[in-house]
Amino acid sequence: QVQLVESGGGLVQPGGSLRLSCATSGIGFSIYSMSWYRQAPGKQRELVAAITSAGSINYADSVKGRFTISRDNAKNTVYLQMNSLKPEDTAVYYCNANHPGNLLLNYWGQGTQVTVSS
Repeated sequence: QVQLVESGGGLVQPGGSLRLSCATSGIGFSIYSMSWYRQAPGKQRELVAAITSAGSINYADSVKGRFTISRDNAKNTVYLQMNSLKPEDTAVYYCNANHPGNLLLNYWGQGTQVTVSS
């Protein structure tokens, strides 16, 4: 059974930091590309950051220089360090696992709420 469990969300003031974690089980984590998406109320889900099995990384322009994605293959976990948070970063953040050779092997976590507000 595949599970992706996000944690680390919460309420933070503008300029603050949060670290999201996504613990996985039931997949060959090391070969999967891992991504973080977010969805704000009334908006489409958007890609925030992604990291491949080889360690290649890309970010949305809106978070470059503020967010850092990383992975620990020994712990089957992907992280998103979020610094200098802004109110517009408020959203539900979702973890995604995608097998590079099989589009059918695509999994989502349940999401974790991040709220940036004073």
